[in-house]
Amino acid sequence: MTRKIQTLNAISKKGLSRLPDSYVVGNDIADPDAVLVRSQVMHDMPIAASVLAIGRAGAGTNNIPTKAMSERGVVVFNAPGANANAVKELVIAGMLMGTRNIAPALTFVNGLFGDDESLHKQVEAGKKHYVGHELRGSTLGIIGLGAIGSMLAESAIQLGMNVVGFDPEITVDAAWRLPSQVKKAVSIDDLVKRCDFISLHVPLLPATKDLINGDRVKLMKKGCILLNFARDGIVNEKAVLDGLNDGRLHAYVCDFPSNLLRHHPRFVALPHLGASTEEAEENCAIMVADQVRDYLENGNILNSVNFPNISMPRESGFRLAIANANVPNMLGQISTALAGAGLNIHNMVNKSRGDLAFTLVDVECAVPQAVIDQLTAIGGVLRVRYLPS
Repeated sequence: MTRKIQTLNAISKKGLSRLPDSYVVGNDIADPDAVLVRSQVMHDMPIAASVLAIGRAGAGTNNIPTKAMSERGVVVFNAPGANANAVKELVIAGMLMGTRNIAPALTFVNGLFGDDESLHKQVEAGKKHYVGHELRGSTLGIIGLGAIGSMLAESAIQLGMNVVGFDPEITVDAAWRLPSQVKKAVSIDDLVKRCDFISLHVPLLPATKDLINGDRVKLMKKGCILLNFARDGIVNEKAVLDGLNDGRLHAYVCDFPSNLLRHHPRFVALPHLGASTEEAEENCAIMVADQVRDYLENGNILNSVNFPNISMPRESGFRLAIANANVPNMLGQISTALAGAGLNIHNMVNKSRGDLAFTLVDVECAVPQAVIDQLTAIGGVLRVRYLPS
């Protein structure tokens, strides 16, 4: 069966190679079955009614209209953890840039003039202004202990740092990944009081906007270094500027340039380089391509941001994949419709996530179009797909 995949950005060839030759892949695709995207903002663009899935080759999905897609039964995938090592390494570089005053030192050197002897004298006279501190023995606070946060914790411990973490939403898998040496903070306020470095690894949500605000900056240890390689909106820039000016913050290192802060000598901004490595782009593309393909062909869902994870081995050649609202008696209505058509259910799995649910049903013979139409007409059913092998 031919399936059509639209790419909105340059997606790694290694990722696209995971799709079989029967798939048609390109930027200019009419009526695609799925869309693969990296950074392009999709909120104001028309999304074809044919789209069944959107795969974000990265972790954040702020550029995708997830709520609107949920209402259409479109599954939105991401690639959590695929770029974790790239971000972790950049955070470590950021800690060194902040504590060793590398950015202002570079500015100083680039402003020197004269012959070599003059440069040497100016360097020796000026280097005292850029004396820094070592990472070993200092304390790193990590807010958000997912894939990136846990990897950062492990690396920081290997560098001889103490680590304090806070994440009220930590999953069981993330807790297993976390090194045992990580100390638990009881709150964000507790963490910011205790740490020489604070690194943020949470998504931008209403609950996390301005997570670092004026009150929390005032709680920080004098000379603290704040690192933000997550999302710019979780830090209040005015609060950070005040903290830099009064010395509460020694440096703010982030991945998000800002007109308010960019001329401050202890503000270090990179051009959103967190996941910008060839390895991370390949890993993200491979993960999301595999997930989208499995969904299109088998209805299985892994790493969706709007629907539950659900998977069922193929034990029959005739499968129905049903996206539905999480409402009472949905399974009963599906079962009744199939039984009424004389279709025997071989296997059935249903999973829910908040207001949404997903159902996979394998039956023992072909499903007539009239039955698919009957299932589609059930109140709360968002989309029905028939997936014969």
